[in-house]
Amino acid sequence: MFWSTSVLLLGLAHFALSNPLVSKRWDDFEVKHAWAEVPRGWELHGPAPSDYTFDMRIGLKQDKFDELVTALYEVSDPAHERYGQHLSKEQVATLVAPHPDSVNLVETWLLAHGLDTTSSSRSPAGDFITLRVSVAQAEKMLGTKYQTFRHGKSDDYVIRTMNYSLPSILHEHVAVVAPTTYFGTMKSMKATSFIQEGAPVIENDADFAHLLKGPGSLATPPSSCNTVITPSCLRTLYNTVNYTPKATSKNSIGIAGYLDEFANHADLQTFFNRFRTDVVAQNFTTVRVNNGGDDQSDPGVEANLDIQYTEGITAPTPNVYYSTGGSPPFDPDSNTPTNTNEPYLDWLNFILNQTSIPQTFTTSYGDDEQTVPFDYATTVCNLFAQLGARGSSILFSSGDSGVGGGNCLSNDGKNTKHFLPNFPASCPFVTTVGGTIHVSPEVAVSFSGGGFSNYFARPSFQNTAVSTFLTKLGNTNAGLFNTTGRAYPDVAAQGQGFQVVIGGRVSSVGGTSASSPTFAGVIALLNDFRLSEGKAPLGFLNPLIYSTGVTGFNDITSGNNPGCGTNGFTAGTGWDPVTGLGTPDFLKLQSLIG
Repeated sequence: MFWSTSVLLLGLAHFALSNPLVSKRWDDFEVKHAWAEVPRGWELHGPAPSDYTFDMRIGLKQDKFDELVTALYEVSDPAHERYGQHLSKEQVATLVAPHPDSVNLVETWLLAHGLDTTSSSRSPAGDFITLRVSVAQAEKMLGTKYQTFRHGKSDDYVIRTMNYSLPSILHEHVAVVAPTTYFGTMKSMKATSFIQEGAPVIENDADFAHLLKGPGSLATPPSSCNTVITPSCLRTLYNTVNYTPKATSKNSIGIAGYLDEFANHADLQTFFNRFRTDVVAQNFTTVRVNNGGDDQSDPGVEANLDIQYTEGITAPTPNVYYSTGGSPPFDPDSNTPTNTNEPYLDWLNFILNQTSIPQTFTTSYGDDEQTVPFDYATTVCNLFAQLGARGSSILFSSGDSGVGGGNCLSNDGKNTKHFLPNFPASCPFVTTVGGTIHVSPEVAVSFSGGGFSNYFARPSFQNTAVSTFLTKLGNTNAGLFNTTGRAYPDVAAQGQGFQVVIGGRVSSVGGTSASSPTFAGVIALLNDFRLSEGKAPLGFLNPLIYSTGVTGFNDITSGNNPGCGTNGFTAGTGWDPVTGLGTPDFLKLQSLIG
């Protein structure tokens, strides 16, 4: 059998190369994506070694993706008869599987370049093909030239190309090829958190926490929460303090970690002993994805922030920290084969391959949308739709640069000034969380990322809320943003002054990285409530929160998110691109979803 398979492959490859009708169409290139200039922050180091090998990932067009989106909206819409009837892994795979014609054509193309498709790995639905290629092979396949680039701030080296093409006949069959023009790496990605040097810290909140033990708990947090945030502040502010999880055998929350950020078990116990003494026996599970690490001697600010506050709100709900690895250090003068995969795809493909997945996820990383190639962003965004269809709520921080940091110039060679939306915050299939500060009342924090996507159209569930905002906005900031784009954030939560234990010591941490796990914690409790009542989890949140769920939020009506030399947008009554629909009130939301 081995010999007959090899002979067959050789025969097909010889036919594909020698037949003039077949070979001609592989040379008929059409550009898939190209940069006008080297992405900011990167510099050309030199040509890529032709015999350097890497894993090429080919994403095939998903044959029935429109049907998947229809199903996603139906099972997420509380007014629809299918509400809560989430899809299984197998049902999703059926909808995202490529058409047989796409598979056959792509395999013929690979054979024409002498690649053994039997040695490739496939995603469960067959929509991703991964195989090892050399730089020389990739350049011939994609009509391009690979080079080595260096990221100045992280000193990370990558093999990438400024453009890539596909044979014209493949364009309607292939969604993305990676790595090509997406320069994002684990090291160059931005975590949306930062240590607040000089900000007040406290060693414990015993004076406040003891008041939260019984039915007479405080209805509002004390004034100290205006500058110092602890689980007690959040549980009081968002009305979760009297809820005890009941469905811990069914419900869980997942935290996506990147950048060699490791959540520390000892720091979590210290955190509990200081800020949540009633759950000191709780812990979390670490799942390592793509050779992700778990170095307990090197606690990460982002990782500890995430796990301490999801645990601080949801305990004893099981928490799972996903440590996603990236490229090992690349030596630009070595031909050693290495993994050059980019962020998101590894984690998403791993999660989608699991039969059972958490009902809530939070992620606190992102990039400027314009630095992510459209084909790559679309592919990643569509993968989030698959997670939502399966019944998971996906939360992302909105970013910490307001409407954009720096000079806010376009990277299309025209250097046009415009606001810079964040991705994946701008993906319409995730729920994006902005930031607030103070507690009486809450106001928008100035760094809260928000705006309008240049890649993704505004989804229908946002139409009323966003149109109302735009009407009130008038001509303010006219021409600086895409009025028809997906608008974000969707919601908000506290984003500054979080007391985080790092290496045994308490530090003050801020950023929408704090807002996303906080909001996710509230959603995890709502999912616990529904599961304990024998109901399905909430799944994709946006159709709910923009309709019947809107009254479950505290509307934030002051503050703004400056950037790009402007005052940005201003929070006001109703939805706004600073705090979305507002911050959660667990008890109100619980009554709305019961």
